Amino acid sequence: MNSEPDQTPPVVPPWQTPAVPAENASQPPPAFIKPPQPSLWERLKRVVLPLAGALLVVAKYLGKLKFVVVPLLKFIPAIIKTGGSMLVTIWFYALNMGWRFGVGFVLLIFVHECGHLLAARRIGLKVGAPVFIPFMGAFIALKEAPRNAWIEAQVGIGGPLLGSLGALACYGVYAISGMPLFRVLAYTGFFVNLFNLTPVGFLDGGRVVTALSPWLWLVGLPVMIWLAMNHFNPILFLVIVASLPRLFFLFKEKSTEERRYFEVTPQQRAIMALLYFGLLGLLVSGMGITQLHPAR
Repeated sequence: MNSEPDQTPPVVPPWQTPAVPAENASQPPPAFIKPPQPSLWERLKRVVLPLAGALLVVAKYLGKLKFVVVPLLKFIPAIIKTGGSMLVTIWFYALNMGWRFGVGFVLLIFVHECGHLLAARRIGLKVGAPVFIPFMGAFIALKEAPRNAWIEAQVGIGGPLLGSLGALACYGVYAISGMPLFRVLAYTGFFVNLFNLTPVGFLDGGRVVTALSPWLWLVGLPVMIWLAMNHFNPILFLVIVASLPRLFFLFKEKSTEERRYFEVTPQQRAIMALLYFGLLGLLVSGMGITQLHPAR
């Protein structure tokens, strides 16, 4: 029995994609239509408005913290000046003596200068931040001159006092750990502070003896000349040259104001003499204890 073929189109499951007829295979797919792009102003608003809001919030809180932030900002130049010169000085010493000694030695100098800084601040003098000079140490600039010899002597003795404590701390670390580096640092610290107490010119000792007798500058001059002749160093000659104006001052006629500058009470003179000569003895003893004797 003949029957007509079924004309019902086949059912395609939804998970199958019908095949593209062969006659349409060569035709390109329809072009992709891009959505409209935002304008430049709309793009800027998306970035600028949130950023402006964030800045307003930050400004609001900084306004409340201005009494903390503003004083901190004043210290930035001092930090850069002191920290930058410290790093350069460490680098110079590290080239010749190794970075461990370089770091330790510069820190000892920093402790010494902090002694001057603390003494000046305690008296009420305005001073600048410490500045380091490779192979010459460091200095703090007094923004106002001392009013008399007693004040000058206090600022002068502050550095060696605190610097000697720093050297003594190094020796303490050596005694506990046995590390030779700290013995070398202790010896170097004792020597540097002892050298600075030479009573001549603008070394610390020259400032200290203004409260004892400025004529002691004449004692420090031959000591410095002897050192320069036996240990050639341009720094020693620089100290000698810089000391000449003060030495000439001893022999010139002085005004009443200049004479009053050196007036100190007997009690002040006794205190400074005890500190000065006592510290000299302790530093000499410290150098003797920490000196490395060559093996025989």
